[in-house]
Amino acid sequence: MKRTQLIALSCLLTLGLSNTVIAQTPTGLTGQTKNYISTGMPILLIAPDATSAGMGDVGVASTPDIYSAHWNNAKFAFIEGEFGLGTTYTPWLRNLKVSDMNLLYLGGFKRINNRSTVALSLTYFSLGEIQGTDATGQSRGTMNPNEFAADVTYAMKLNDRLSLGATGRYIHSDLTNGQSISDGSGYVTTQPAKSIAADLGIYWQAPVDKTQDLAFGAFVSNLGAKLSYSNDDTKKEFLPANLRIGGRYTNHIDESNEITLLFDANKLLVPTPPVTIGEETYSDYYKNMTEYYNTGVIRGVIQSFFDAPGGFSEELREFQLSVGGEYWYKQTLAARTGYFYESATKGGRQYLTFGFGLRYNIFQFDVSYLVPTTSFSSNPLSNTIRISLTVNFKSSKNTPTI
Repeated sequence: MKRTQLIALSCLLTLGLSNTVIAQTPTGLTGQTKNYISTGMPILLIAPDATSAGMGDVGVASTPDIYSAHWNNAKFAFIEGEFGLGTTYTPWLRNLKVSDMNLLYLGGFKRINNRSTVALSLTYFSLGEIQGTDATGQSRGTMNPNEFAADVTYAMKLNDRLSLGATGRYIHSDLTNGQSISDGSGYVTTQPAKSIAADLGIYWQAPVDKTQDLAFGAFVSNLGAKLSYSNDDTKKEFLPANLRIGGRYTNHIDESNEITLLFDANKLLVPTPPVTIGEETYSDYYKNMTEYYNTGVIRGVIQSFFDAPGGFSEELREFQLSVGGEYWYKQTLAARTGYFYESATKGGRQYLTFGFGLRYNIFQFDVSYLVPTTSFSSNPLSNTIRISLTVNFKSSKNTPTI
């Protein structure tokens, strides 16, 4: 299997894009032309917790919790508690009866004082056991491809309503276990792809009155060096740099009932590849894929807002939208639902989510379930139950001030 095919396979398994390579008809560029943006390590964009996953994958301005490193690191500055731990187990491709692929997330935080918090997290994705073959179908041994990312986060309040967060991340993607992969003309020795990346977040929350709260957030994640799976530097893969913005409205109806509504919008900060239809290439910025792969990370982030071959309308289609709702009864039982939308020309993931939560003392247990609403795009999490368990220790003493 070629290196590029393995990368495409990883993207396919991770994001469920069942038709990454689309046959085009030579009718010119239209609003229905499919032009997906492929990145390395797309697992970095998958919801790591059952709480947000039950609300349509919203989270940039949701109530701060142990999983804030993924959604908006600045929220850690407002998290309740002195110390907490959380973990989530996500089965993968269960609809296809795959039993050895899964995503595991571990995270924790420690409050330093009433203005700042530190956090650590680890994301690990196992693609199970794969039998490697050469171009003639001969066995080349068993592979156990896997990917992981380790984070460290610091968040600080600027005042009683506003906070900032910063995260450093080490990324490791091993799709071939160092095997030599056929590229059609011979074998290329592969290697694990490694990178470092950074996240930056801002979060604001304030009461409207005694019973209502508002919150807003913005989060830029996975800004870092490209991934290379061999010594061939001409086809390095972009990290899934992403911009997330959104808001939250919470109504504390009475002592027993609370309802929250949330909205998120996401856009990949990755350049849009050119579209080739017949012998015609459509792009104002890249003559071919070689030029596209040679685009620098910072230039790619900037151009990601205006380089789509289809113009402004295509740029708008690159935004993914999420809405969600959550109901708490006596801060003990929670019910959640949400909807995620992605344009059919950019992957077509569209699904409903449901979830519930149970909180007792310092423990919280959350479950989510995803139901696709389209037939033209598969999802590796279709009809899959995700489970999260968190533990949050709250001090009986006031947190010391700085």
